[in-house]
Amino acid sequence: MDIVLAFMGVGIGALSGFFGIGGGTVLVPLLLLLGFGMKEAVGISIMQMVFSSIYGSYLNIKRGSLEFGEGLFVGFGGFVGGYISGTITENIPDFMLQILFVSFVIFALIKMIFTTTIDMDNQTKTLPPFLLFVIGLGIGIFAISIGVGGAIILIPLLSGLLHYPVKKAVSAGLFFVMFSSIAGLIGRLVHSSIDLHSGTILGFGSLIGVYIGVWLKEHTTNKKHKNFIVVMYSLILLIMLYKMFIKG
Repeated sequence: MDIVLAFMGVGIGALSGFFGIGGGTVLVPLLLLLGFGMKEAVGISIMQMVFSSIYGSYLNIKRGSLEFGEGLFVGFGGFVGGYISGTITENIPDFMLQILFVSFVIFALIKMIFTTTIDMDNQTKTLPPFLLFVIGLGIGIFAISIGVGGAIILIPLLSGLLHYPVKKAVSAGLFFVMFSSIAGLIGRLVHSSIDLHSGTILGFGSLIGVYIGVWLKEHTTNKKHKNFIVVMYSLILLIMLYKMFIKG
């Protein structure tokens, strides 16, 4: 099982670096298929996201594709929300968490399909810091509760509503995951338990994958990048629906 988890970590890390997500959107369904419970999968996913988001954000900063600015306010909101979520998961049934997970993916898929890939750097909108904090807070609470970093919601919002170029939105999304996942990890360690062994193996494996993913992102056109994101969200949705309604 450890070898399987290590290779999964490399794959999830590559997806994290390329798509700007924490990896939970893919990892949680896969862990469920391997036999982990929903709450176990959520804990392992959060731990893996800490590894991938910190290293991925560092790589994005080095490559100049990550701008702090508004990301800090959203990130701090995500940190608070991620910590608060630690008391929420324990009181929600597994099936309800799965329904919430699927709802997040459907929303993200719809937003990405209707988001253009035109570079709109000069038309990027801004929001007041307090509103950015509240957005991060809400995303952090619900996303960490289902084992995802929140970028799956933040990226479509940045691209579709604030007109961020797709690649910058992806970098900002991974930066947000760093805040929310660290807070989520602290919250889980305080309020419940995490399979630290499995999370560590996945986390170290993801470091290799993140480097590959960030490199691929920088060498892919915006249009292709967006199309890959849409395909990924669609596959995640199918895997989760299969687990919920067919395999049980």
